[in-house]
Amino acid sequence: MYELFDHTADLGLRVHAPDLQTLLADAGRGLCAMLVDNPQEVRPSREETLRVPGSAGQPEYLLFDWLNALLHRFEAAGMLFTDFEVRLDETGLRATARGEPADPDRHQLAHEVKAITYHGLTCEPTSDGWRAEVIVDI
Repeated sequence: MYELFDHTADLGLRVHAPDLQTLLADAGRGLCAMLVDNPQEVRPSREETLRVPGSAGQPEYLLFDWLNALLHRFEAAGMLFTDFEVRLDETGLRATARGEPADPDRHQLAHEVKAITYHGLTCEPTSDGWRAEVIVDI
């Protein structure tokens, strides 16, 4: 589960999930909801494998790098992703991401996300799973 929140001149993303893989997948969906007002209209018609090197021992940096990878795919190819299968191992994150290129006739652009930031970045286990917060520069 994710939710967006306002943060000064920026935008925040807060995610709660039962495990780290689900948290990362939900964070990816949250990023898409920052980019378009109607993420439910994004069709999972294309599939890409994304890899993010890193360690689950440093989950906040893995979250940061994961969201940066998704933002880069949006900036480079206009790709919007809403469906994820995330797997973690000792080398980092490997995900199958499904979505489609942004279509101005169907996708209502919401915010211009300029960067994922380290400001307020958290990703930590809780008594009932995992919780994360990240602020993006818009």
